[in-house]
Amino acid sequence: MLKEKYDSIVKRNLYTRYKTAPTEEEKEKARQEYLDRKGMHSSFRW
Repeated sequence: MLKEKYDSIVKRNLYTRYKTAPTEEEKEKARQEYLDRKGMHSSFRW
């Protein structure tokens, strides 16, 4: 249960970084890391 809560916090933090990053490079890095954590297969990404 604690692990799920921690994962949820980390994913939310990555999503926030993706939305608020000052550069496109940082946004893309945070987006990729977020999608990796969510378990989204790379072939479903744009």
